[in-house]
Amino acid sequence: MSEEPSTPAEPADPRAAGRTARPSAVATRRGDDGTTGLLFGGDRVSKDDPRTEAFGTLDEAVAALGLARAELDVRRRLDVLPAALAELEALILRVQRELFVAGAELAAEPGARDRLRDGVTQVSAAMVARIDAALADYEARVVIPAEFVVPGETRVSAALELARTIVRRAERRVVSLRRAGLATGEHLLPYLNRLADLLWVLARAAEQAEAREATAARPGGRRRGGSR
Repeated sequence: MSEEPSTPAEPADPRAAGRTARPSAVATRRGDDGTTGLLFGGDRVSKDDPRTEAFGTLDEAVAALGLARAELDVRRRLDVLPAALAELEALILRVQRELFVAGAELAAEPGARDRLRDGVTQVSAAMVARIDAALADYEARVVIPAEFVVPGETRVSAALELARTIVRRAERRVVSLRRAGLATGEHLLPYLNRLADLLWVLARAAEQAEAREATAARPGGRRRGGSR
C-alpha cells in the first residue's frame, strides 16, 4: 500500500516562508559536540577540561566586576556618586581587561607558549606590580575591619565581593592545573592571589565611600568602618 505524501508543516511565522536562514555571527556550532578550541589552534578540548574550567571561571569574574561597574554608572547618571566611589570605575575596568589577558594565557594551546606576549596574552610582572600598588594605595585609605565581615552593605561592595570569591575559585583551578603538569606562566598565580586581596579591600572602600560599616560575621562582633 502506498502512502500519501505528508503535508508540509506551515512555518511558525508566516513571514518566514521562503526566507533563507542567515548564518549566525556568534554560534559557530563547532561546540555542539561539547568541545572548544584553544588560542593558537591545536586539538580541541572538552568544555569540562580543567583549562576550560579555569578560563571560564575568569570569565565569570569579569562579569561580576561588570555588575559593580554598571552600578557605578547608574549612580553617576542619578548624580549620587560620591567622588571616592567614582575613582573605582577606571580601576575595575582595568582589572576586567587584565583578566582577559589571564584568560588568554590559560586558553593557549600548550605547544604555542612561546607565542604568548607579556601583558597581551600572558600575565606579566608589571601587571602584578600594578595590583600591588593599587592594594597599597587603597589599604592606606580605608579602615580594615577587625574580623571577618558579611558582604552586602552596598550593591557595589557586594559585586566586588562576588568577583573576589570567583577569582579565588579561579586561583584554585590554576593550582590544580599546575599539579596536573599543565604549566602556566610564573606570574599568573601571584596575580590572582593579589587581585583577590585587592577586591576585598575595594569592597571595604566602596562601603566606606558611602559611610556604611561592614557587618561582622559573628553576631555582636565588632564593627569598624568610616574613611580615615
